[in-house]
Amino acid sequence: MSAPVVAVCQFAPVDSPEQNRARIAELVAQAAARGAGVVVLPEYSNYFVNPMDETLAANAEALDGEFATALRALAAEHGIVVVAGMVETADAGRVHNTVVAVSDAGVQAVYRKQHLYDAFGQRESDWIAAGELGSAAVFDTLGMRFGMMTCYDLRFPEVARTLMDAGADALIVPAEWVRGPLKEHHWNTLLTSRAIENTAYVIAADHPAPIGVGYSQVVDPLGVVVAGVSAGEGVAVASLDPDLVARTRETNPSLRLRRYRVVPR
Repeated sequence: MSAPVVAVCQFAPVDSPEQNRARIAELVAQAAARGAGVVVLPEYSNYFVNPMDETLAANAEALDGEFATALRALAAEHGIVVVAGMVETADAGRVHNTVVAVSDAGVQAVYRKQHLYDAFGQRESDWIAAGELGSAAVFDTLGMRFGMMTCYDLRFPEVARTLMDAGADALIVPAEWVRGPLKEHHWNTLLTSRAIENTAYVIAADHPAPIGVGYSQVVDPLGVVVAGVSAGEGVAVASLDPDLVARTRETNPSLRLRRYRVVPR
């Protein structure tokens, strides 16, 4: 069996769902042509406006809407799994910040962001409804198990731990990591930390500058960046090694040795 190949696609979603779908089709085609079997796109890939406003709700979609349907068509065309952040319809005038994993068979996993970005002068909760705590969002493909989380969740290691408890070999992190003092440092450090402490791959796709920090990347279970993009738009592709996950967990059995479990509050 050939090595699993993943791609991170770094682009700047805009306030036009049609333009975003067209750009995603280009990026997914590039990634698939380079051998990727899982392609990861950023948070808010179907619609983004800065600052956030009421147009988020007006452009939110259901999981069987145009955006997810377009992802399914791309997945079928290229024989891959596509993972992307989207603005999903919710109740009471707010929306969910959702990540979907889609194959030719339809939606494989759904994650609704649990930790909203009410930090660094932002208030995501004014527009977004937090996802419910519960079962971990994981899916299996390419002989590995992938778990999903979103952007600000990266600052809460408990989220990653719940995915490890669900058997994940790799963490997928769509993001819109807002620029600011030391934010590139935080992004890179936290991605590496989540990889090392969970002895897992981390696959993270961000928005480019000037709003995001960029630096979409794939980090291996030892904390080594094996592929990445700089500050602009682009695609990075990496081969994953399931045996490296197994060897790392044998050498450093930190998941097995930990003495605390994650309890929602």
